[in-house]
Amino acid sequence: MPPTGEQDLLSTEIVNRGVESSGPDAGSITFSVRVRRRLPDFVQSVNLNAEIGSLSREELWRKLWDSTAGYDLATVLAFFAVFVFTLSVYFMSRPRSIYLIDFACFKPTDDLKVTKEEFIDLARRSGKFDEASLEFQKKILESSGIGDETYVPRAIMSPDNISTMKEGRAEASLVIFGALDELFKKTRIRPKDVGVLVVNCSIFNPTPSLSAMIINHYKMRGNILSFNLGGMGCSAGIIAVDLARDMLQANPNNVAVVVSTEMVGYNWYPGKDRSMLIPNCYIRMGCSALLLSNRSRDYRRAKYRLEHIVRTHKGADDRYFRSVYQEEDEQRFKGLKISKDLVEIGGDALKTNITTLGPLVLPLSEQLLFFATLVKRYLSGTKPKGSTTATSVTLDGSQKSPPTSSGTKPYIPDYKLAFEHFCVHAASKTVVNELQRNLGLSNANVEPSRATLHRFGNTSSSSIWYELAYLEAKGRVKRGDRVWQLSFGSGFKCNSAVWKAVRRIKKPTSNNPWLDCLDR
Repeated sequence: MPPTGEQDLLSTEIVNRGVESSGPDAGSITFSVRVRRRLPDFVQSVNLNAEIGSLSREELWRKLWDSTAGYDLATVLAFFAVFVFTLSVYFMSRPRSIYLIDFACFKPTDDLKVTKEEFIDLARRSGKFDEASLEFQKKILESSGIGDETYVPRAIMSPDNISTMKEGRAEASLVIFGALDELFKKTRIRPKDVGVLVVNCSIFNPTPSLSAMIINHYKMRGNILSFNLGGMGCSAGIIAVDLARDMLQANPNNVAVVVSTEMVGYNWYPGKDRSMLIPNCYIRMGCSALLLSNRSRDYRRAKYRLEHIVRTHKGADDRYFRSVYQEEDEQRFKGLKISKDLVEIGGDALKTNITTLGPLVLPLSEQLLFFATLVKRYLSGTKPKGSTTATSVTLDGSQKSPPTSSGTKPYIPDYKLAFEHFCVHAASKTVVNELQRNLGLSNANVEPSRATLHRFGNTSSSSIWYELAYLEAKGRVKRGDRVWQLSFGSGFKCNSAVWKAVRRIKKPTSNNPWLDCLDR
């Protein structure tokens, strides 16, 4: 017997087969029973469709609910609860977008502007340098790529050239408050609305800190999260942005201010050690202040969205660690000692950094070519050291031969396919030229770096923001453009930040440090 559920699907039929003509049952009437599967009841289906067609929407939903909720309500509710929970976890754990609403770069007054000749004259009048030291600084300036419109603080211009705490605080107040006043004016945000404050200055770190000085000056709120980064060199600007990003990820519906600067007067070296005289020639006044937000409503007025930050630290190696080193000379004058191998060390740190950054930004075709080259080098057993360049260039422009190697030249990906704009730290003319050559960049790609070095000098951690201001002043940043900021610093560190323009950046009509010299 078929199961009870199937009986309704079967039909039976008795068939008369007539009278048996022979055999033991001769003369008897015989018949058989046929069992068949029923055909669909089309009439009933038509009636059902007609019934459904006559129901209103509310009655139809009620009929469907009555036919399903009675026996499957628990399953539906359980599935719905799991769906809502999964969706909630996804949105809560997803990193918040970090937007750069705007930024400001401090431009000193013209009375602080010096030419290269005036700079050497100031050094001569100080009476603290012999002729050999003056000639060395003059030689460095001539090949530095620095122009005749950079700025130095009054402490250097004074006959005494005294680097005191008082002079350091005065310079810090001038550049930091100048940049912040402009930032608050441009963004129309009140200082009390700032929830996170990050300040970086490598050498000058007084007590109370520079971040406390800002809070006191602008009377910021008492529960502000403030941080002061010191001794981290020219790459500290990106480190400060990374810290602000982490704070914004942990504190929703908030804004952060990042200030990057360096005190030139406090870094002035009055001795005779040539490796310590180099920073005197390059470092100039400058400060940048930027406003970051994690609020979704700020998307419409933001300029950029932060895509990636990649940080590389080579401090475990003593050679890298001592490449930029603060110490006293034989006369007990304090200064920054620059290694002759700094460009070579920076190039190696750069290779490590871009190897990490590449998979995040490069097209698949470039990644495959880069990977194929690595496999080929590995299988051939060649060594990568010394194979990328024929010569190594030191910071003062001299050359030396690198270690020889029979290895094949590694494939350098075309980063012009990943970025429309490049803001490479304007450390020196030599550094910019080497980066251009090793990364295969065009003159237009490194134009912001060369222009910043010529007009403002090496402003340390804020230089990448003067370069971005240059691109905006030229009207080159369009919606969807990607900007690569690359900086180097003591430690030794190489850091990258990738920004994506969320709208077309219009040419500024005010509050841009390049407006008075853009045509030149």
